[in-house]
Amino acid sequence: MASWFSPSPYTAENTATAAAPVTRDGASRPPEVVRSSVDLGLLLGLAIAAVAMVAGVGSTGISLGYFFQPTGVMIVIGGTIGVTLISSPRVALERAIRRVLRLFHPLYTGSPETTIEEILEFARIARNQGILRIEAALPNSRNPFLRQVLALALDAKNREEFRTALDTMLRARERQGEIDARVLETAGGFAPTIGVLGTVVGLIDALRHFSDLGSVSAAVGTAFVSTLYGLALANLVLLPAAHRIRSSAEDDSQADELIAEGGLGIYDSIHPTMLRDRLNGYLRTDGRTRSAE
Repeated sequence: MASWFSPSPYTAENTATAAAPVTRDGASRPPEVVRSSVDLGLLLGLAIAAVAMVAGVGSTGISLGYFFQPTGVMIVIGGTIGVTLISSPRVALERAIRRVLRLFHPLYTGSPETTIEEILEFARIARNQGILRIEAALPNSRNPFLRQVLALALDAKNREEFRTALDTMLRARERQGEIDARVLETAGGFAPTIGVLGTVVGLIDALRHFSDLGSVSAAVGTAFVSTLYGLALANLVLLPAAHRIRSSAEDDSQADELIAEGGLGIYDSIHPTMLRDRLNGYLRTDGRTRSAE
């Protein structure tokens, strides 16, 4: 019997081809592919921000080429990457990068309604045939966390041990999202300051030509482009991405709580109808009363 603490044998790649949920009699249905689609909202937001910046600069009548300063780019980008590497452990940084990539191409493991129906199928098996009978049906679950929870239910000696382990799992998964968001927030906090550092470097260079006022005015304008780089990197990329990660982690946490509650219901052999009513409390009803099927 697999321990719940072991990593899931289903990776992000083969999760998409995991078997479908079980039927009432325990037989497997044809597999349903877990869809992965591009987050159009995220791409649209980045496009709007970029267009707004370019349009705002263009409205001043200043050539866009004036705002491209290699020195500022090297100082801001390189400095931000450097301080992020210093302030964040390598493992945390790698996880944050993977989390950012998933923002553009998130995996879809089913709606909450679909997850509830899958939990209820396992609940029927556990109530009618005994909880140990769900072990054979575990590979048919398309949700990796649900598989972990049900494997834990099989391994737990008693309900208290099961509940304690569930709470530990939920807290650990919630902290992972917070840590990933904090990495980007740290980088976003340093970027404007590094941009000011680039501006100071530009002003020092401008003072070298203090005898030529025309050169000084041009150099001062060029110097402040570094500040623009730092502010744009922090407020248009890093901090919004951190907020998006935190929001995504909150949604995942709510889904995890639903599954954990379902796992407890299965362990307690609650009637599927009563379990459905309990799990429906995790659904967003938008002010309307959701009727049980």
